[in-house]
Amino acid sequence: MGVDGRLRAVVGLAQAMAAACAPRDSVRAAARGARLAMDGSFAAISAWERERGRLRVLVNEGELRPGEEEFPEDESYPVHDFPEITEFLHERWVGGGGPHAWVDTAEGGRPGRRSAALRARGRGTCVVAPIVLSGRAWGELYVARNDGLPGFDGTDAEFATVLAAVVAAGLAQNERLEEARRLAFTDPLTGLANRRAVDMRLDEALEEHRRTGAVVSLVVCDLNGLKKVNDTLGHATGDRLLERFGSVLSLCGAMLAGTLVARLGGDEFCLVSVGPSADEVVRVTEEVCVRAAALELGEGVACGVASTGDPIGPVKSSRRLFRLADAAQYKAKAARSVGPVVAGRDTAVVRLADAAAREAPGERRRFRGRQ
Repeated sequence: MGVDGRLRAVVGLAQAMAAACAPRDSVRAAARGARLAMDGSFAAISAWERERGRLRVLVNEGELRPGEEEFPEDESYPVHDFPEITEFLHERWVGGGGPHAWVDTAEGGRPGRRSAALRARGRGTCVVAPIVLSGRAWGELYVARNDGLPGFDGTDAEFATVLAAVVAAGLAQNERLEEARRLAFTDPLTGLANRRAVDMRLDEALEEHRRTGAVVSLVVCDLNGLKKVNDTLGHATGDRLLERFGSVLSLCGAMLAGTLVARLGGDEFCLVSVGPSADEVVRVTEEVCVRAAALELGEGVACGVASTGDPIGPVKSSRRLFRLADAAQYKAKAARSVGPVVAGRDTAVVRLADAAAREAPGERRRFRGRQ
């Protein structure tokens, strides 16, 4: 491949990574782009897991051998099996050198396992390029050719160094996008999902309910006593109460498979459950109430439950499910109930929610004075 061809390959790799919609797609595009650019038979992207002292393979691309999977669940290798990695991490680069690629062959020449691995898999040569993100070694790009094909040389190693830099830029961009997406759907104080994430999940869940009949349940929780804690002990202590209750809710939500745990804002939290029965959701909500009452701060929690598994009438939108759960939660708070109030099982809740909807169809709640 000439200079123009390699330039087109670099551009193609960068464009493919930019178009990737998920981290898995991004690393696959990186491996495939690098393999094609290097005229390789096989390519892999691996990440260096410092806490484990291992290289973990994220993706294998190209001609796979027995035992190789495109996205291996746990294919990893001790770094000490590859002395050249340690050499790069602790000598060349730290000593002022740059992240340069190197070539290895099935015949050997370097210590370590790469030569043996090439022979075992019918490959004759490989080039390895360190991937560096934010000034730190992140992992490696590995491209190999089958036995009998021309071997890689020093020029190929230089080109692989360039490709690894392009891969690093693409990974960094994707990490920034993932972080932006995470922040867009995450409550910064508790780390739980936020209202935007709840709205999206409820829309998806109700579509599934219409299509398959899956039970969709919404639990709305109002933390009692937060204002008193803020006023008497300070907002830092109030934040600690919110975090503690968020942990309680997360722990209980894990009892229901696939449940989204969220903070709606202020002292309001919720659970969105898809699949488990209404009885299971109520049981877990009772556990939430018990654990919240045991917290050293606050005054427990008021919980309202609305589930398509109970007699609440048709649920055509997330707004109706929210109204029902809100009305149930409001009744629980007004009655200082130690357990949840459940829409449908308490028929007054459905009447309360429907009356409020007729009066203010565009508002989430309008319950005061209606009991």
